[in-house]
Amino acid sequence: MQNRCLLELCVESLDCSVAAEQGGADRIELCGDLSVGGLTPALELMQTVRDQVDLPICAMIRPRPGNFCYTDPEFEAMRKEIAIARQLGMDGIVLGILDSEDRVDIGRTRELVDLARPLSVTFHRSFDESADLLCALEAVIQTGAQRILTSGGCASAAQGAKTLSQLVEAAAGRVTIMPAGGIDAQNVSALIRQSNVREVHASLGAAGLGRTARLSASSHSGRAFSSQADGPLNAELLAFKERVRKMVEAASVIDESAR
Repeated sequence: MQNRCLLELCVESLDCSVAAEQGGADRIELCGDLSVGGLTPALELMQTVRDQVDLPICAMIRPRPGNFCYTDPEFEAMRKEIAIARQLGMDGIVLGILDSEDRVDIGRTRELVDLARPLSVTFHRSFDESADLLCALEAVIQTGAQRILTSGGCASAAQGAKTLSQLVEAAAGRVTIMPAGGIDAQNVSALIRQSNVREVHASLGAAGLGRTARLSASSHSGRAFSSQADGPLNAELLAFKERVRKMVEAASVIDESAR
């Protein structure tokens, strides 16, 4: 058993996915357009990353930017996107559905969780929109999702550390609490100790990095595209990989006696 916290990296391109793996990440959340918080990645991007990365991949299922209360056609689009993610060999999906009062939509979410099986399901940071996070926790557990991505209702996970600890305690192993929001190598170890989490989620500056590669992959029907010949981009990717490596090292703070 690894003596550190599991690290999930949020990425939107093939090059970032490869760099995350080389840096030592444990899992990838694959998205389209992180500038709006992440959307469902293109079919071609999912296929290309699956072909070239051995890490578990969780695909974002979000048909549009904006709120998380979806129309019937949008919900149907999410069903179809989940089916595609399964066909393309994704290991999990990431989604979140709220009702008009920003409460977890248990019925619709459970339907998508059932549709996704045997893929794991993460309920994303729409969770933080809820006025009562402990009630939202119980609602997500009812849906059958395996994981909740949250900053504890605050702007950053560091600010929400106390609430994250309360969520971990209340979850009691029924669902995994995975903090997100402003987490890096400088604050991850303190966050792990304060909240007692065993998984963390970070982007580490991945938004926009390798975007040219992502778009090129889409335009070539899934054929692998490498931007490594691009000097400035290559330097940025190397810096990203180094940030991942440092994050992995900093996350090695789990006290086995506390398990």
